[in-house]
Amino acid sequence: MTKKPARTHQKVAEAAPAPAVALARGIAKPQRRTGSRAAAAEATREAILRAATKVFAKYGYAGGSVEKISSAAKSVDRMIYYYFGSKEGLFIAVLEDIYRRMDEAESKLALDEAKPLEALAELILFVTRYYRDHPEFVTLLNTENLHKGSHIAKSSRAREYSHHAVTVTARLLAGGVERGLIRPGIDARQLYLLIAAAGYFHTSNRYTLGAFLGEAIDTPAALKRWEEFVIDSVLRIVRATP
Repeated sequence: MTKKPARTHQKVAEAAPAPAVALARGIAKPQRRTGSRAAAAEATREAILRAATKVFAKYGYAGGSVEKISSAAKSVDRMIYYYFGSKEGLFIAVLEDIYRRMDEAESKLALDEAKPLEALAELILFVTRYYRDHPEFVTLLNTENLHKGSHIAKSSRAREYSHHAVTVTARLLAGGVERGLIRPGIDARQLYLLIAAAGYFHTSNRYTLGAFLGEAIDTPAALKRWEEFVIDSVLRIVRATP
């Protein structure tokens, strides 16, 4: 009597490629889907962050409750604690995010460093207009200043976002000194602070200043005059020859 092979199933198993090999050969479909879960988690986190930005800008830190934020994000309270740890952790993340977005926008400026005075004027326009075009940025900074910076002081990343702005200002000053267009000895950090102050103060106080001065300072014509005045003032400060 002839015996049948005893190892038929083993041979079949040996003939079939392992999952990793099959995937590499294009035989098997990838096992699902850690990538899609990560994308969904990031989308949830981003939705909470965007909702929190609007809620904190509207209600302040005290009034911006976890319940309001989760409702605006179409999420649930526990997801805020999962991603951000606490309401304060979320507020710090919001502050970091608004600084990051301004830094990214500023880094996209195509400044011609061979023309440092013109580039400096363009930087001034960017800063003053960014505050005006992003009122939530100003409102959130006002809120944090009311808290004496107690939340942003706990951020390990906030100072990263000032580096690019100050570095660019320093390069423009150095290029201008080298070309004899800008006087030496100007502190880049102080100059950028002056530019930021002109943009921030004008935007954050436009309503009270308008009432105090008896005329609106945020009409298109008034804004154009202000931009021209700030540019002229800064360039007078930095020019090698007045």
